[in-house]
Amino acid sequence: MDVCTERLQNDLEANAEFGAVAVERGRSRTVLTGTEADRKARDYFISQLEAADLAVRVDAVGNIVGRWCPESADPEAAPIAAGSHLDSVPRGGIFDGPLGVYAALEAVRAMQDAGVSPTRPVEVVSFTEEEGQRFGGGLLGSAVAAGDYTVDETLALTDDDGVSLETVLSEIGYLGEGVVDASAWDAWFELHIEQDTRLEAEAVSAGVVTTITGITRCTVEILGEANHAGATLMGDRTDALAAASEFILDIEAATNEYVERESETAVGTVGKLGVSPNAPNVIAGETTLTVDVRDVATESMEHIVAAAKESLARLENERAVETSFDRPWSREPVPMANRCRNALHAAGETADISTLDLHSGAAHDTMNVAAVTDAALLFAPSEDGISHSPREWTDWEDCAAATRVLAGAMANLACQ
Repeated sequence: MDVCTERLQNDLEANAEFGAVAVERGRSRTVLTGTEADRKARDYFISQLEAADLAVRVDAVGNIVGRWCPESADPEAAPIAAGSHLDSVPRGGIFDGPLGVYAALEAVRAMQDAGVSPTRPVEVVSFTEEEGQRFGGGLLGSAVAAGDYTVDETLALTDDDGVSLETVLSEIGYLGEGVVDASAWDAWFELHIEQDTRLEAEAVSAGVVTTITGITRCTVEILGEANHAGATLMGDRTDALAAASEFILDIEAATNEYVERESETAVGTVGKLGVSPNAPNVIAGETTLTVDVRDVATESMEHIVAAAKESLARLENERAVETSFDRPWSREPVPMANRCRNALHAAGETADISTLDLHSGAAHDTMNVAAVTDAALLFAPSEDGISHSPREWTDWEDCAAATRVLAGAMANLACQ
């Protein structure tokens, strides 16, 4: 069973025009939920679903599903589903999300072209607000589909201007009815760009994810004393920013030590820093930081969080600052289902496409879906590992090769 590289490329090229941003290098788009660019992307996707004879429905939070149920399929059987998302980060690339959506559609078209007769329906899905750039914290549509969020609380979410998700979905014509139920799927697949260099380094076109990383997010406050930068002697200072700099380095050191000793996939990042009063001639009196810790093993994350607390205790003792530590949310690592992973590897072998086991260091909608049904995540190579950038790029042949693996796995399970 083959896929049409040109057809897949044409879909991705067309989608890239919605919210297109002029850049000097690469290709870029900005597609935020509820915007005109989002409406156009959704409209085009539905037109392609309908052109392939898929029945389309839109749920109450804007999730879109195209359903292929030929005469060979039992309409009451649990479907095989696949897809991703169409929204983007500001000035993002053209592959993150849309590749998974259109690869799923192309997989169905490839099955149709090959005369495959599935015994269960196949569904192609685009989830709302995966990136979390306007509403919520990301993975929103899949969280509703998995039962983590209710429709009412999701529609009530507002953007920075106080406009609700319900309002914007209504304005663009995508406030649907009912709820997509991910637990009703027999299996779920998502194809995504890797956003790393492992596949590129190994010259492999398809990576089968073993586990999606766990993530814990911590917030830290360090209180010192704001004072005059010229009149306050060095020995008389309680500098919150200087203490914060030591804390950041402590996180880096603790993570590196754990990587060398226990887990090469553990990462710890301080990526957000607030300083008050943030003036050039005032010693910082307060700093706030966000710590992001990830790994495929819970114990790794707990070790680094413990190191963060130890660092703060030391800083209180040595620098006379006051500190606070909060852990507002945490996601456990999510293993992928063996039968779905095996189907992907088998499809690669059948298509003579090499596959590689690897973990995902980024969150994806599959994290939510995997809590309620068997799920798998498949990666296509990212040139230089760049993503969320106009320079994001995956070769068209790699897109097609990974889609062939996806299509083979979907067909295998849909015909069982």
